[in-house]
Amino acid sequence: MVKKKVTVQHEAGIHARPASIIVKEATRFASEFHIHMYGYRINGKSILGLLTLAAEHGAELELEMDGPDEEEAMKKMVSLFNNGFRMDEK
Repeated sequence: MVKKKVTVQHEAGIHARPASIIVKEATRFASEFHIHMYGYRINGKSILGLLTLAAEHGAELELEMDGPDEEEAMKKMVSLFNNGFRMDEK
């Protein structure tokens, strides 16, 4: 299991479009993916779970990956958060 803290960089926070990008990318990996915020733990592969966080710009989250490709999955998710959910950047 690997964990990493990230900050929401997207100006509008995590709304429908960023949530769909996160879910799309997370489901490409076999590892389980959870996000911790303000004492809540949600399934990072669930669009409904992501939307219930209502994570605003600047919110701090802890990403948690557990599985056979956890390192690669974490790298991808951290990159998405750091790039404001833009898919055209690595």
